[in-house]
Amino acid sequence: MKRILLLILIVLVAAPVFGASIIIPMDETQTDHLKAYGVCYRALDKNYKAEWLLNYRGGSFLIDYSPDIMNLCLLMGVTAEKITQGRVADIYRQIEVENMERVELEKAPAIAVYSPPANEPWDDAVTLALTYAEIKYDVVYDEEVLDGVLEEYDWLHLHHEDFTGQYGKFYGAFRNQLWYQAQVRSAEELAARLGYNKVSELKLDVAKTVYDYVRRGGFFFSMCSAPETIDIALAAEGIDIVPREIDGDPVDPGAQERLDFSKTFAFENFRIEFDPLVYSHSDIDTYPDRLVRFMDERQDFFYLFDFAAKLDPVPTMLTQCHTNTVNGFLGQTTGFRKSLLKKFVIALGQPDNFDEVRYLHGNLGRGTFTFLSGHDPEDYRHMVHDPPTDLSLHKHSPGYRLILNNVLFPAAKKKERKT
Repeated sequence: MKRILLLILIVLVAAPVFGASIIIPMDETQTDHLKAYGVCYRALDKNYKAEWLLNYRGGSFLIDYSPDIMNLCLLMGVTAEKITQGRVADIYRQIEVENMERVELEKAPAIAVYSPPANEPWDDAVTLALTYAEIKYDVVYDEEVLDGVLEEYDWLHLHHEDFTGQYGKFYGAFRNQLWYQAQVRSAEELAARLGYNKVSELKLDVAKTVYDYVRRGGFFFSMCSAPETIDIALAAEGIDIVPREIDGDPVDPGAQERLDFSKTFAFENFRIEFDPLVYSHSDIDTYPDRLVRFMDERQDFFYLFDFAAKLDPVPTMLTQCHTNTVNGFLGQTTGFRKSLLKKFVIALGQPDNFDEVRYLHGNLGRGTFTFLSGHDPEDYRHMVHDPPTDLSLHKHSPGYRLILNNVLFPAAKKKERKT
């Protein structure tokens, strides 16, 4: 009898646990939106089942109950609640009838960040976000990429690299600075060691490798100048577009007319800026036109589009946020000119009444690419050698949420689509 009573007691105590779940709300009740992504990532890494509830309370996460995950939420300062199976059923019913969707998250994606070896972590917003959210990643660069290491990763982010081999077009303002000269020497030495005559030739091969990685199924995210310069490099394959002052020989005659836009990710019909003294790569960047529109940073913001969650789960995932308004921020490439987008590219966020898109997404073969313009969502004018952004002061940053949406995006279970 004692054994039977003990068994009944154990069942009664354990009953609330079996079938229970953890809800991590992502609306205004969340105490740390950014670290919430880290909790979800680490739960997947431990093989817990998880769902992304699109448009439900700001894009909340639902995870199978575990004391370990609850403790992790407590340690990371993330708001979470243990809920019963009945409550889960109520949530599912609401999702079924409203503009919401359930997306199963299958596994923690393997993440690579393409970044120069000497780069400081705070020079890149994605690295800051991953570090703050406690999401693991590996750093790769030119040699590893060309050696085929991308095959080991589900998701790739490009540091704000200049894939045209022009060192960020910093020649006009910083060519006499020691840090710039050191950067040039380092890039030239690496190119020579890998068997290239020019840095631009090395960067082109890296760009082509990234393109192939995406075409075969990779998830690619990039910010600032990298989206612009990688498309310029791809369109200019076999054409010298680098001024004599930077690489020692002149630009090829008729270089602009010879560009092949069929080779690019997102942009077409753009015009290159060939003057080495002008701090601009092309007219893909809306600077300086945007200066007339956004004379005050308080006027600089953009809106996230609303998508039908059940019909368009991918753009819905990428725009999950507790607000649809995101403050603008500058960068080497501050805004992408919308009129230069290829027709299949989806605008995810843009300002009103201006030829600019700040956030975009597209498919390429079996993979996808997502570009976000600007440098740091919480540092409006980030300058060379500025101190790092402390994300503990920006736990609810909408701009950083967009970055972390992309980090979890490859974890989502997706239907097969034809290439």
